[in-house]
Amino acid sequence: MEYAMAIPQLSPEQLESARSAATAARRARADLKEKVRTGKMTLGQALEHAADDEVLSRVKVVDLLRALPRVGITRSQEIMESLQIAPNRRIRGLGRHQVERLKEMFA
Repeated sequence: MEYAMAIPQLSPEQLESARSAATAARRARADLKEKVRTGKMTLGQALEHAADDEVLSRVKVVDLLRALPRVGITRSQEIMESLQIAPNRRIRGLGRHQVERLKEMFA
């Protein structure tokens, strides 16, 4: 027997609130990557900062790596494979050893 779950009907206020929360989350994640891209924040600092933040912890590791100078698609894939990190892994899903190795690699 299958159970169908009804999609909740949100009021216009609830929809607007959800939209603004989603926009704020996207901006926060983009800001983190921009700080890494411009050198205002190191990869280690970004990982530590994101670990304590529910929104930032949802950034994909590969996207954060690609924000680093001189790290593109190929190099980010090589790094992910060498550290045995799944391509779809997010920061919050990293183990402490993976975080340490990433920090060592870009120290």
